Amino acid sequence: MRIGTRLKNWARAIKKDVVALYIAARDPRVPWHVKLAAAAIAAYALSPIDLIPDFIPVLGYLDDVIIVPLGILLVLRMIPDALMAEFREEAQRLSERPVGRAAAVAIIGVWVAATALTLWAFWPAPAP
Repeated sequence: MRIGTRLKNWARAIKKDVVALYIAARDPRVPWHVKLAAAAIAAYALSPIDLIPDFIPVLGYLDDVIIVPLGILLVLRMIPDALMAEFREEAQRLSERPVGRAAAVAIIGVWVAATALTLWAFWPAPAP
């Protein structure tokens, strides 16, 4: 198997596990401390904001390649295998559904509003 194919399969598995962790964070059968860790890892993996910005050469992608997979592995060890298999099946079903654009529009709206509020708050007032 080619390295490119293996990397694509690995990336798909990581993506599915992130969605499965999101599902685990909302499941009542998962202990609260595992829910907290699962929600944090899923939010960080899905967030456009990184610990190390991507424009920094080499280090920028370090969190995407090392930190996120290690966080996923840590949380996966805290969730029982039977539950995780169920969450992965649900994540697979969700990935086969059509994608809604409403959430993307809402997130973009929040970012635009936050930027506008920040500019308004720090824009120098005209001198009287």
